[in-house]
Amino acid sequence: GKIRQVAIFLIGWVKMTTKLTIRQQIIYFTISIVLNCIGNGITVALNLGSALWTASAVNIAHASGWQLNTILILIAAFAVIVNIFLRGYFSWHAFIGNILFAVPFSILVGWFSRFFLQLPLMTWPILLRVLLDFGGIMLIGIAISIYQRLNIALHPTDEMMQLVRFRLLHGNAWAAQIVSFVPPIIAITLTYLLTHQLYAINLGTVFSLLCQGYIVGQADHYIFPRLKHQHLSEIKSKS
Repeated sequence: GKIRQVAIFLIGWVKMTTKLTIRQQIIYFTISIVLNCIGNGITVALNLGSALWTASAVNIAHASGWQLNTILILIAAFAVIVNIFLRGYFSWHAFIGNILFAVPFSILVGWFSRFFLQLPLMTWPILLRVLLDFGGIMLIGIAISIYQRLNIALHPTDEMMQLVRFRLLHGNAWAAQIVSFVPPIIAITLTYLLTHQLYAINLGTVFSLLCQGYIVGQADHYIFPRLKHQHLSEIKSKS
């Protein structure tokens, strides 16, 4: 009986339309935030190159002596302000969604990074560690694709990328990701000038810079392909 129920559920899931039930939204959102936190945790622990925003947070944390969780929350606040200018108006819906996403995200990334630091990952051959780091960045890109399409609650930096993508760059995910990476690149440059040290910057960072936007765009088509962008007209609206 239970196997039949699971089969019926999976069939209904595959046939899903763009009109999502609350349960579907919760499941997709949970999957996306967990994938994102695992991906970020892996890249921070390996120190072979994190996604640009995370890498900038790690470098700011080392330069300031503040906790990584605190820096991630401050970066989220910065992105919220930028998004208001990109949108052209203040949206309570977007703001509340940003807060609901950013706070648990910041806590979970710190938790997962500490968890992976306790594992013997650094004893693995360098090639495997690089591939695992790339895998972590791919998980981040897939997660971003999922919750951007849901468009319920977004991390502010990912909302920034989404606003740039659909308001300024006609839906080009790769170009939008490059543009939205300009602030963390500036932050990393400034912290390096202060400390003369780089953290979480390596091959994975280059991979993130060049490929993360592409991964997001591809995941839109191949990861849960029935899941389409929700409320896209609101993102594109100028008023």
